[in-house]
Amino acid sequence: MKGEPGNMHLTLILFILQGINGGTGPVLAFVAVMYKMAQGVGVPFLTFNAWTGIWVAVYMFIAGFFDLNRIIRYATRFTDDIFSLLISSIFIIDAIVALFNYFNPDHKSHEEFIDDPNYEYLAVAFLSLILALGTTWFAFFLRGFKFSTYFCNQRARSTLFDFAVTLSIVTFTIIDRVLFPNVPTEQLNVPETFAPTFVCCTSTCEDYWPDDCPEVAEPWGRRPWLVDLGELNGKTWVPFMAAGPAILAFILVFLDNGITWHIINHPSHKLTYGEAYNYDTVIMGVTVAINSIIGIPWLTGATIRSLNHYHALAEKDQDGNIIGVYETRLTALLVHVFIACCLFALFIIKLIPVPVLYGVFLFMGLAGLSTNQFWNRFLLYFMQPCKYPKTVYIDNVKTKRVHLYTFIQLLSFGMLYAVKSIDAIAIAFPIIIFANIPIRSFILPRIFAKDELVCLDGEDSAIEKYLADKEGSIKNVSDGSADELSVVDIDEKDIEANAVISEM
Repeated sequence: MKGEPGNMHLTLILFILQGINGGTGPVLAFVAVMYKMAQGVGVPFLTFNAWTGIWVAVYMFIAGFFDLNRIIRYATRFTDDIFSLLISSIFIIDAIVALFNYFNPDHKSHEEFIDDPNYEYLAVAFLSLILALGTTWFAFFLRGFKFSTYFCNQRARSTLFDFAVTLSIVTFTIIDRVLFPNVPTEQLNVPETFAPTFVCCTSTCEDYWPDDCPEVAEPWGRRPWLVDLGELNGKTWVPFMAAGPAILAFILVFLDNGITWHIINHPSHKLTYGEAYNYDTVIMGVTVAINSIIGIPWLTGATIRSLNHYHALAEKDQDGNIIGVYETRLTALLVHVFIACCLFALFIIKLIPVPVLYGVFLFMGLAGLSTNQFWNRFLLYFMQPCKYPKTVYIDNVKTKRVHLYTFIQLLSFGMLYAVKSIDAIAIAFPIIIFANIPIRSFILPRIFAKDELVCLDGEDSAIEKYLADKEGSIKNVSDGSADELSVVDIDEKDIEANAVISEM
């Protein structure tokens, strides 16, 4: 994007260090669509982005004041898991594609060494791949110590778990800098000073130096801190036209925030503090407006990072079941304080190789899969049925019905990812995300029985009630006090169990 949205590498490292709010893959994809729209209408991207963000803020205020968040309450695990998998897949796929792009001799990181006869781009590519995969593997390796028998006590093991990603980044940065100092891997393009990163060719600041003006020896300077909302190239209708795409951007930001909060506040997470959806919606609207005027990426509820933050505060048993959660605002506050401190440690941040960050992205995407029920059910397609894990839906729903439910989610996810990836229609993908809510509410109940949906998509309380009712029904059958039960109430496994009980 010729640097207009700001320094991408600096933005990425700041996003990694955040815990609650940050830029997400879907938002970044939508920003790419807006960049092309700005080019199409012939106005600077930052100006178009600012007007769109201002409209998004207005829509967020309206949503907060009129309690539109009640729509989010109709979302279930069906929608949550699809959205969560979308974000995980963006992290994973983008990281993998970026790593294999190093094997392209025309990759931008190889350009400055094009005249160096000693430069081997394949050596750089292989080292970059090793650094990224090593960072991912080492982070998972350190996290595995939490319930191991190693080290002197549980506090040491928990510390390794909590700082696994940080230690992995430091370790492979040292490996790159110390063991392979002569292999020039791609480094973060961090500015020397705290200032806007858009460097102007001339005083009009319409062109980016040096991409748009290679003939200019020295840049005029950096763009102002605030975006010029009047820089419309005479097209005064653009601020009003931006209200249109802002509706789609609002749907995306609104759902990004709402679904993230909905996932975090799931009853299985055992949080005790109350909800504040509308309050948070207004606050996020304020931040979107401010970020748009300054010319930096929008911040939303970051699903994967929020889940990682939640799991870092959760106390679990060895099987991964949540025992309790330390609910505190201090961690989020300190995370963002440390982000501010990064502004005074740019000389340290620029030491981190870009492939190491790709390894962190890959880790974050993979870490989000383990708690995604949609992904776990997808893996059942490749398992031997008798080796299926013990879950409520495996034990109480016929296998072919479980696979059908997963297939419907796959279709929805595939459509969502396809729309996001096709430039001509990519701007509409927020609507596809929203469409999952009515699909679950009105279409799936026509395909699946109520009890099947409870096992596949129900809240913990509904599942517990269903299991209790079912246990009572089985007891009645064994006692001869019930004449018949529905197929949903007792499947083939239950019939066999009842026969054994009767023989006894």
